[in-house]
Amino acid sequence: MHLLLQSAAPAAASPHFPLAFTLVYVVGFIAAVTIGSIAWYNSKRPAGWESKDRPDFVPKIDKE
Repeated sequence: MHLLLQSAAPAAASPHFPLAFTLVYVVGFIAAVTIGSIAWYNSKRPAGWESKDRPDFVPKIDKE
């Protein structure tokens, strides 16, 4: 039992979740929200939103 606790001690001292993985999740979330917002604003408007203007920061994408 003592040997098991000694081998687990270095793992407990290290960070539990690497910073690189956290950054990937944060950047991916921001990218998903941005792309989703652009797609939503360029799609047909839901009922009640037909007369709303597009925000200035959302690029206009022409439909083919």
